[in-house]
Amino acid sequence: MTYDDDPKHLHTFMTECAAEAARVARGVPADRLGSPTHCDDWDVRALVNHWVLYTSHGLEHRALRKQLPEELTARDFTTDPDWPAGYAAQLDRAVGAWADPAVWDGEVDLGMAKMPAVEIASMVIKEMAVHGWDVATATGQQFHVSDEAARFILGVVEKHGELYRQYDGFADPVPVPDDAPVFDRALAASGRNPELGQ
Repeated sequence: MTYDDDPKHLHTFMTECAAEAARVARGVPADRLGSPTHCDDWDVRALVNHWVLYTSHGLEHRALRKQLPEELTARDFTTDPDWPAGYAAQLDRAVGAWADPAVWDGEVDLGMAKMPAVEIASMVIKEMAVHGWDVATATGQQFHVSDEAARFILGVVEKHGELYRQYDGFADPVPVPDDAPVFDRALAASGRNPELGQ
């Protein structure tokens, strides 16, 4: 799998996945927030909070080279009855922050380490889609991405899979047929069973 790190392409994938994430968020029923998910020990509320924090606030803060404040990391975003609208607005701000070509240059300080901005953005785009699929699957929805974005996400998963597994972010890969859709292959490579979302 060729790993695409052209910022123009990445920003297109970021924009696409953000729009789909916002759509899925609007479809999360309030009465399902306490329901279990296929993610160990996480109910829908915990999953949504993680997703919202890192793919919208975290994405903008990485562009601005700022650390996430404790006020955000401790917030339960779902206490706002209109949290999907807030998430969509924050996604727009985050995607807008990465529209500046200069933001893609250099490194981002993660506190304990530094990483190239392109790598950080790539990993967050993957989080948007993969956790978006998690949320969609847990709430009876589907998460849709173009084949181009799916190929990119698969490349990110393959490149960083072992790192995620070290921190229990991914389970062991799930077998899928060689001719499975590209996004299914990306999900499977991240340790998710794509059949759960069908």
